[in-house]
Amino acid sequence: MEDLIEIRWHGRGGQGAKTASLLLADAAFNTGKYIQGFPEYGPERMGAPITAYNRISTKPITIHSNIYEPDYVVVVDDTLLESVDVTSGLKESGAIVINTTKSADYLKKVLKGYNGKIYTIDARKISEEALGKYFPNTPMLAAIVKVSKIMTDEELLEDMKGSFKHKFAKKPEVIEGNMKALELALSQVKEI
Repeated sequence: MEDLIEIRWHGRGGQGAKTASLLLADAAFNTGKYIQGFPEYGPERMGAPITAYNRISTKPITIHSNIYEPDYVVVVDDTLLESVDVTSGLKESGAIVINTTKSADYLKKVLKGYNGKIYTIDARKISEEALGKYFPNTPMLAAIVKVSKIMTDEELLEDMKGSFKHKFAKKPEVIEGNMKALELALSQVKEI
């Protein structure tokens, strides 16, 4: 792992991008890394575009600003591709991970010539299969871990099992579905 990995999340209010970025920060911290996970606040409301960030490093992090040149970008809602410049500053040595079923040709066109790696995952299908509802953040969390290799699949699953037990202490019936969503996402993210 490089000394510092920076990730920018794009989603809509209510889709869990902020929550996923914080879960990623917690999981990375639990593997011994230094972390930052924070949203960019503005006039957010349900459905409005939001941005969240992660910094993950093997050394202490001394930067305390937004991320302008991320290594990775996660797009939780593909409707943002035409209204937000999701590849702004994205390093071509990194990658973009998009929740979509759109074609590779469409994605290449809408990403305006981005030459780095592009990964896709159908987070809707996975979450509806595993959870019975559309919660894209859990599959997207697994997808960015798989693509970035911030930690192993096993480390993610072990940490999230403990995190979900705590987070869903009053709703233990949702733990199994969330774990299934993670497992499915780890196996279904693909490069185009």
